[in-house]
Amino acid sequence: MAADVTAYIPPTEVDLAMIKRILPHRYPFLLVDKVRDIVPSKSCVGIKNVTSNEPHFEGHFPQEPVMPGVLIIEAMAQSAAVLVGVSLDLAGKGMGTYFMSIDKCRFRSKVVPGDVLELHMTTLRGGGKVWKFEGRAMVNGVLAAEAEVMAMLTRGENG
Repeated sequence: MAADVTAYIPPTEVDLAMIKRILPHRYPFLLVDKVRDIVPSKSCVGIKNVTSNEPHFEGHFPQEPVMPGVLIIEAMAQSAAVLVGVSLDLAGKGMGTYFMSIDKCRFRSKVVPGDVLELHMTTLRGGGKVWKFEGRAMVNGVLAAEAEVMAMLTRGENG
């Protein structure tokens, strides 16, 4: 009798429900709505729909809302963590990622309510516990921010 072995085939796009199975983040700190164009262990594009009712806009800045740069970088890191989770089939398995470094960070243009932020992430080093990515945050084809981020992959008690 043949064993029922189903090979894992990583998806090329994940929705919010799958993102929540991979990331521990929740409102107001879940900063990715969808991840598309996934090439396992290599690259992806995270999508963040920027809306005026996000809590940081109340104080940053009331008369001219601008998405804080640190949140753009966090959205990059979350997109990269989803790429790792999809690549290694870690959904629902208690994966954790912890920031280790941010390098070569530059902010180029404002991100404001109504923008669709595309987080283009490319793996520079990965496969083990430590992953490094190059990220470019784009709005309508214009570079808003860029950085290299590094994170450590950990497994929770369910992993």
